[in-house]
Amino acid sequence: MRIITGKYKGRHFDIPRTFKARPTTDFAKENIFNVLKGYTDFEDAEALDLFAGTGSISLELLSRGCRQVVSVELDREHANFIRQCVEKLGKAEEVGHLLIRGDVFRFIKSCRRQFDLVFADPPYALPTLPQIPDLVLESELLKPGGLLVFEHGKHHDFSQHPRFVEHRAYGSVNFSLFKATETEV
Repeated sequence: MRIITGKYKGRHFDIPRTFKARPTTDFAKENIFNVLKGYTDFEDAEALDLFAGTGSISLELLSRGCRQVVSVELDREHANFIRQCVEKLGKAEEVGHLLIRGDVFRFIKSCRRQFDLVFADPPYALPTLPQIPDLVLESELLKPGGLLVFEHGKHHDFSQHPRFVEHRAYGSVNFSLFKATETEV
């Protein structure tokens, strides 16, 4: 796994073979981040990475200048790996990273903070996957005008969702983008 661009560009992290999580491919990650440049200014943004897995997205967000990135990951081994990767970049507080080891759905219900960007990459086989965009958008996790980037398999189509913005596919990796309305608080 590597960081594509930004201040930590080119840094590599070896993912343990025991991992159940699959990192977003470098090809898909590079392309979706190119698309996101048109929607958000990473500099000083606050971002949330749900189902953080390997931490690949969190590390990319930090490298691109996000003021703070909050990663939520339930699996203990994955959370420890993310923590170790961030430590290789510097102290978590200094690089702007907060790791929460816990259940994403509980976090969504209890979080009272808002973010400019929310990235969610749940396991593709998760039975509740189709409900996640609504859970995030209705929870007020996004600041007004904020963006939800939702990674999913090819069998889901969110194009009829009222806050859907666009869909991108890179091989078997699909991203649906949703925007919070400007008037939401």
